[in-house]
Amino acid sequence: MPPSDRLVTFRIGPVPPARLDKALARDVPEEAALSRSRLGRLLAEGAVSVNGAPATDPRARAAEGDEIAIRLGPATEVETVAEDIPLDIVFEDDELIVLNKPAGLTVHPAPGQWTGTLVNALLHHCGDTLSGIGGEKRPGIVHRIDKDTSGLLLVAKSDRAHHGLAAQFEKHTVDRHYLALVHGMPDAADPRLAGLRGISFEGGGILKIATQIARHKTDRQRQAVTFEGGRHAVTRARAAESFGVPPAASLLDCWLETGRTHQIRTHLAYAGHGLIGDPVYGGQRRLPKSMGPAVEAARAFPRQALHAATLGFVHPVSGEALSFAAPLPADMADLAAKLRAAASAAR
Repeated sequence: MPPSDRLVTFRIGPVPPARLDKALARDVPEEAALSRSRLGRLLAEGAVSVNGAPATDPRARAAEGDEIAIRLGPATEVETVAEDIPLDIVFEDDELIVLNKPAGLTVHPAPGQWTGTLVNALLHHCGDTLSGIGGEKRPGIVHRIDKDTSGLLLVAKSDRAHHGLAAQFEKHTVDRHYLALVHGMPDAADPRLAGLRGISFEGGGILKIATQIARHKTDRQRQAVTFEGGRHAVTRARAAESFGVPPAASLLDCWLETGRTHQIRTHLAYAGHGLIGDPVYGGQRRLPKSMGPAVEAARAFPRQALHAATLGFVHPVSGEALSFAAPLPADMADLAAKLRAAASAAR
């Protein structure tokens, strides 16, 4: 393999789709950033092997445990425009960047929004020092947070950093904590939670949610909890603060054992504690009238109240253990203050 190429390897998981192309799309590591269409092209180009043998037929059958290797060629130039967009840089060296992304900033350009994204900003900030990912010379973003989620994001600037960081995410050794303002508060004494499959409590009142997550059957923009197929997903959460008696809302410290699309939002909604402001998974739940002015503040909150608060990993080149924290952004801090005041007034 030429030195400019890189290899993505993984195994097909349990109960795979019958077609190879669909199995690849389901099980390819998210850190590889390979879309379904790109996987199809790689199959056609002969860049995919199954158990060491070349595979080009997308309709071939896939089996659990199949060893997949995908060879990605050297990165090509992109047409994405570099833009001078302010960035809140928490840490930067020759290999990587940690930044605090504001809510509302889209990470990747896509149809309908080719400019004004984090990638546009990073192309300007980093110039020619970025690694190639997905076959193109663009930022090596090894994990993602949603447009309307704020907080810490890790970006590779070199190929070796990208490979090393992607491996850590694949092994689930990166420490990530999120702060979420949610309806109610998970309680081990709640009989409703006791009857929900995949939900348990650990010592210290830690809620554990372990399910599979897959695309919603009818809405392709959403994820859904499932127990057949999909990808294994584990979320843990502990109440950092509660608002009201019984709690009308709470601030949860959530951490990920896995990193699936919309994982925290999907899991907390499944548990009946959807994020305040979440237009997709939040449902119709409202705060009780006893919470006074906080009811309207929560109803009008314009995004899912989710913030990537801490990020810890091993530097892929120096081997140093690094840890970073970003405080609650102003909008979530203001909402928490209103919830706190309302709970105090209701006593």
